[in-house]
This record gives sequence, structure tokens and C-alpha cells, in this order.
Amino acid sequence: MKEQIKWIDNHMPSSEDKNLPIMAIHEVAKARYFHSSFPQYSITPLARLDGMAQYLGLGGLFVKDESFRFGLNAFKVLGGSFAMARYIAHQMGRHVAEMTYDYLTSEELQREFGQATFFTATDGNHGRGVAWAAHKLRQKAVVHMPKGSSQARYENIAKEGAQVTIEEVNYDECVRMAAAEAAVTHHGVIVQDTAWEGYEEIPTWIMQGYGTMASEAAEQLRQIGVNRPTHVFIQAGVGSLAGAVVGFFTNLFPNDPPKFVVMEARAADCLYRGALAGDGEPRIVEGDLKTIMAGLACGEPNIISWDILRNHVSAFVSCPDWVSARGMRMLGVPVKGDPTVISGESGAVGMGLIAALMETDEYKDLRGYLGLDRFSQVLLFSTEGNTDPMKFRKVLWDGEYPTV
Repeated sequence: MKEQIKWIDNHMPSSEDKNLPIMAIHEVAKARYFHSSFPQYSITPLARLDGMAQYLGLGGLFVKDESFRFGLNAFKVLGGSFAMARYIAHQMGRHVAEMTYDYLTSEELQREFGQATFFTATDGNHGRGVAWAAHKLRQKAVVHMPKGSSQARYENIAKEGAQVTIEEVNYDECVRMAAAEAAVTHHGVIVQDTAWEGYEEIPTWIMQGYGTMASEAAEQLRQIGVNRPTHVFIQAGVGSLAGAVVGFFTNLFPNDPPKFVVMEARAADCLYRGALAGDGEPRIVEGDLKTIMAGLACGEPNIISWDILRNHVSAFVSCPDWVSARGMRMLGVPVKGDPTVISGESGAVGMGLIAALMETDEYKDLRGYLGLDRFSQVLLFSTEGNTDPMKFRKVLWDGEYPTV
């Protein structure tokens, strides 16, 4: 018998909402300007799934496909690269607008700034992004991965010239390890998208970097006549991406924001547990955090993002692995006429969830609470492509994690 999807409506007390301005439109514009200076930059596709929308009984269904991002198969590089630029600008007393790709890769920067070592922990995509950006910008990178990490993801990071290890501890312990090493290294700095007391500036910059993806999606929707999505489904590990997307769209539509749904892997559903407790305080999930959604296997929330999410999210959803597997299959074998989206385990959970909500009455309470119907314009983010080929085949070819 399959595990059930769990959800909770957001009834937490509001805070002062002091972190919402970090995702202001003008802040995200700085990140997008920076990313557009890269020769590898292009706007990633927004897949319009008209056939799937009709099949599910929705007005529109749109999937931002991050498998094309900088040739790295995932969105994460947006955050790490912008944080590096902001860090270097800060150290040099310069404005981030001066930190273009050409300048950051120049001999002039090497003379004026030299080299830093960027430390990070990752389940794969973030570390690859940091390693790639460090390599391109002629900096150094050290990457720690938790136990059980995919060999393919390890090799992709190593290919970028980073020093990379797979440790015998979980993700959150790897974060602590990276922070400790950065603290005793000359010109060492930790680039992590989780935030804690005293470590908030760099996670803020990473979130702003993620805003490029949300900004592109909003623009692409407008170009096809959808001025505002009615619903935005966004997945969460530590919650940085979720906070970035929710923050951006709340700032974009301050008087009439979309309904936001945050989705987590069942094994690491710290935000859901915080919402379930209902007191506004974050919760921590410990242990091995074993899930196919490796990019979401984080048990300690980013406190900056948590503050945004508690104020603006409609529902928090805890998803078993079959939800993601179903989403991967539906996106990879689409309704006739729809584009194919090759989505990895952490990228497809939104598709799996929206299908579960619309196809049966098993979750009609959540469908009704969110007001999902034939007028709804739903935006999803496929945050990674096929980043673990063996796992991808097992799910799509062999039917691993069935829905029955």
C-alpha cells in the first residue's frame, strides 16, 4: 500500500516579514544582470503543457525547465555564482554591477583580489554549480557530499577541478564540516544556501541569485498572455529556493499574490513539521534523510527563507518518493503535443503532486483548499534534469517507486 501525501494549511502567526525585501524586484534585477554577462547564459525554456492541463482539468500548466541552465543540468549555479560575485565585490569595496564575467575572469581581478577558496556541502547540484563557477572565475572550490551520494554527481563536481569528498555523515553535518574548514583557511569562505544565526549574508545573496529563474519565468508567462500565475508549486530542501520564489512573486504581485504550495521529501520535511507545529518556530529533522529526492534531503531550514514562507505560503506538503517518480514519468512521456521535460528526482515532485491532487478525490480537501480548477494557471519548477542517469532509468524504464 502506497504511503499517503500529507499536508497542512498555514495557520502560523505572521512575523514582521523583515526578510521579504531581500527578494525585491530591483535586487533580483542585479542578479539577472550579473548572470546575463556570462557567455553561457540563456533563458531556460518554459514548457507549456496544454495537453496535460486539459487532461488534469486546469486552465494552464507551465514548467520552468532548468535542465538547460549553463549546461549544468540544474538551477543551483545561479545562487553560488552570484554569491561569489557579491562576496568578491564586498571584499574589494566595489558594486556588484562591476562584477561582470569578463572582469571576474580578468588578469586585473587576479592582481587586485587574488584567489579565495569556496567551501560548500552538497547533494550534487549546488556543489557542481559552485565548482563550475569557481573554475570559470579562476577561484578554488572544496566540496563535501553526504553519505549515499551518487557517483555520477560526484564525478561531475570533480570534473570542474574542485576538491570533492563523499563523507560518512548526512548533509547537515557536511555543512558544519565545510564551515569549520572555511573558518581556518586563508581566504576561505563558505557558500551555503542554508542560513543560521550569524551566517545570513551569503545565503541572502544565493537566494537573490535564484531569483533570476523566477524573474525569467514571470516574463515568459507574460509573453504568452498569462499575466499572473494563480498557483506556484515550489519544492524545498533547506527552503532557500522556496523562499526566493515565494519572495519574488509576492513582491511582483503585492496586492494579489499567487497561492504558494511548498513541497518536501517525506524523509526531510522540516518545513512541513514546522507548519504542523503551528507556532512559527522552525523544526529540524535528523537522521540519514534517505529519499530519491537527493537535492531536497536537508533537515535544517534556512531561517531567512523560513521567515518568508511562514508569512506567505498557503500549504506545506510532505511527499513520499512515489510522488516524484510519477512526476518524472509524466513529464518524460507527455500528453501528445506537449513538449518533453527531462526532470530529475528533485525536479519532478511538483508534477507528481499536481497530478495526485487533480486526478482523484483522494486529496480533494487540498484541491478544494487551494481552489484548483479549470481556471487555474499553475507554475512548476523542474529544478534539475537527469543528474543521476542510473536512478533515472530505474524510475522511467523499470517503474521503480510505483504509485500502486
